Amino acid sequence: MDLNIQSLGHYYDDLEILRDINLDVPAGQIVTVIGPSGCGKSTLLRLIGGLEQPTTGAVLQVGDAPKNSLNPLTYIFQDFALLPWRSVAGNISLVLEDHDLASADMNAIIDNVLERTRLSDFRDAFPRQLSGGMKQRVAIARALAVRPAVLLMDEPLSALDSQTHDLLMDDLIDLWLREKFTAVYVTHNLSEAVRLGHKVCVLSRRPGMIRDVVDIDIDLEARKQQPKLLVEYQQHLWDLMRDEARAADLELVDG
Repeated sequence: MDLNIQSLGHYYDDLEILRDINLDVPAGQIVTVIGPSGCGKSTLLRLIGGLEQPTTGAVLQVGDAPKNSLNPLTYIFQDFALLPWRSVAGNISLVLEDHDLASADMNAIIDNVLERTRLSDFRDAFPRQLSGGMKQRVAIARALAVRPAVLLMDEPLSALDSQTHDLLMDDLIDLWLREKFTAVYVTHNLSEAVRLGHKVCVLSRRPGMIRDVVDIDIDLEARKQQPKLLVEYQQHLWDLMRDEARAADLELVDG
């Protein structure tokens, strides 16, 4: 399933957040979204996911969701959003309990996503027993359990220490290489944007408008072996947003 974002605009009362966003998210690709602080990146993700309705424009779902998809658009958040009194399996089952699934089918789904995210040995562990990276892997497993067409990822690695961040980045790339999932990935981290994104959408400061959409013409699997090229892409992205990032920072401080 592709996403087609057409002329999307949004206001909060009299404050214009986004203006005339036109963006395609092809099936099987990761589109990363970057921009200055306060430019509307997370708002864009909420509009794509239907948590809010846009003031203008539309988000179209083109094509079919995966077979037996329980939720075509599924979020992965920065703060993991795990229930501390539930085990790993219990947190994953949370997204399945409102669906008409037999117990055996639910357990099969849980076993499947635990295996895909290399968490099978932690099925009965509780969040307090897990590292930050492991908690985020549980959140990813929970999202995969509903067989989504598109993952909506809101800075999912920003709360992690640098070593854990890099390990989970490798895990995400390995997962994509195996499953070719589709995602919209919001980040403030240019390194993440070019390491994961098949294309990078660069937003202006508020109201967020698309300044450019940059294609990263390197196979995802090969990017770790081409650091100089990735640095060149990062520099290009920073050149696009540097002045507006500085201006946005001053606006936020003055506010």
